[in-house]
Amino acid sequence: MAKMSKWFSLVMAGTLALSLTACGGSKSSDGSASSNAGSGGEKTETVKEKNVTITFQNIYPDPTDPKNKLMNKLVKQYETEHPNIKIELDSLNTDQQKLKLKTQAASKEVPDITVVNPAAQMQPFVEAKLLAPLDDMLDQNGLRGTFQDGLLDWYSFDGHTYAVPDGNNIGVVYYNKELFEKGGVNVPTTFEDMLDVVKTLKQKGIQPMAIGEKDTWTGSFLFMNMLLRTNNGPGFLKDVLDKKKTFEDPAFKEAVDAFQNLIQAGAFQEGVTSFDYNAGENLFKTGKAAMYFMGTWATGGIETSSVNGKVGVFKFPTINGKGNPDEFMLAPGSAFAISADSKHLDETKAFLNWFMVNFPKEAFEAKGAVGIGQKVDGDFKAAGYSDMAMEVLNLFKGVKGGDLAFDNTMNPGTAQAHLTSIQNLFVQKKDSAEVAKEHQAAFEANNK
Repeated sequence: MAKMSKWFSLVMAGTLALSLTACGGSKSSDGSASSNAGSGGEKTETVKEKNVTITFQNIYPDPTDPKNKLMNKLVKQYETEHPNIKIELDSLNTDQQKLKLKTQAASKEVPDITVVNPAAQMQPFVEAKLLAPLDDMLDQNGLRGTFQDGLLDWYSFDGHTYAVPDGNNIGVVYYNKELFEKGGVNVPTTFEDMLDVVKTLKQKGIQPMAIGEKDTWTGSFLFMNMLLRTNNGPGFLKDVLDKKKTFEDPAFKEAVDAFQNLIQAGAFQEGVTSFDYNAGENLFKTGKAAMYFMGTWATGGIETSSVNGKVGVFKFPTINGKGNPDEFMLAPGSAFAISADSKHLDETKAFLNWFMVNFPKEAFEAKGAVGIGQKVDGDFKAAGYSDMAMEVLNLFKGVKGGDLAFDNTMNPGTAQAHLTSIQNLFVQKKDSAEVAKEHQAAFEANNK
C-alpha cells in the first residue's frame, strides 16, 4: 500500500509540477548532449567513433499521435547530432508489442529498447534478468529528478530501477458535446443515467461509445473501473491476492452484470473485437462516436483530431449508488526498458537518457504533455492547450484513490484468462456467476 499512497501524491504533482531545467542535458564540447550516459566512464569520442544501430521498440504507431511526432523529431535530432548512431524504430500497437516482446524474451532476443508495463507485468522480465538496471543512466544529466515523486517505484525491484515511464494517467470518459446536444442528452451522473444516454443516442442513430477490443486490455480497463464502483472502493484484487475475497464475491458479479448491461444496451460499435486500440479511438476522434472511456494519455491525440474543441470529459459514475467518482483507474504508464544483452548497452543508455531528458519539453510543445510521467514547466492554457485538456488537469487535482489495471496486479496466467473472459462478453452474454467461476479457477490454477 505504500506504493499506492505514493501514487496519490505523485498524480497531484503531475498536474502542476515542473522543472525542465535539466532538459537540455549536459553539454559536450560540440554543444550536443553528452553521449556517455551510463557508460561507466567510457570516453565520449569512443562512442562517437563506432557505427551503431539501436533498435527502438515503441507503442507510438499512429502518425497523428503527438507522441509519434515528437518521437520521430527527437530521433532525427539525435541522429543528426550523432551521425554514427542509427535509431531503427519498431512501432507497434500495445497488444502487438506485448506479444512480440513475449516471443523475443523466450528466445532472449529483446531489442535494445523495448516497452514494459509497471509492477506485475514487468516483473517476469526482471526476474529472468532480461532487462538492464538503469540506475546509472538515471543519475546522468539530472534525469531521475525529472520524474514525478514516487513514480519510478512502480518500475523498481530490489532497489534497482529497470524502466523509465512515459506517462502517469487516470481513466476518464471523453464525450463529444456536439453529439450529446444532437442526441438531446446530458452528462450522466449515475450508471443508470449512462445506460439511458446510450439507449437514447442509439435510437437517434448516434454511435454511443467506441472501443478497440481487439486489444483486450481496453475492455478490461473499462471493466475494472466498474468493479472499482461495485466494490465501493479500491483494493478488490489485493483482497483476492490476500485470500480475503474470491472472484465469486458479489461485487465482482455485480460488475460483470453492469458491464454486460452496457454491452447489451448497444453501447459499442458492431464488430468491436475486430477494432484495435487505434481503430477504436479513431472512431471517436473522427466524430463517429459520442463517448470514449480511456486513460488520459488519449488527450493529446484528441486535441490534434477533427473533434478538437467539441470534447469534454467526465468521471465514470456510481453504479447502483456505489463507489466514489473521485476514485479512478490509475495508470502509471508504459515504460522504456533496455535489454540486458544489448550489444550496444552504453550507446543505448546514452540515447535513452537524452531522449527522456528532452521528452517533457517536446511533449509540452507538441500539446502532448497531459498525463506524461515527468514534471512539466509551463502554462498549459497560454500554450494553447484546449479547454478539454484543462478539464483533465482539474480532474487530476481531485483524485482520491483508485486501482491499477488487472494485468498490472495479477500474474500473467491469471491476467490472460481475465482478458479472454472479458473479451468474450462482447461476443456473447454469459451468466455472471459463470464468469466469476472462470476467474477464480484461473486464479487458483496460476497461484499454487
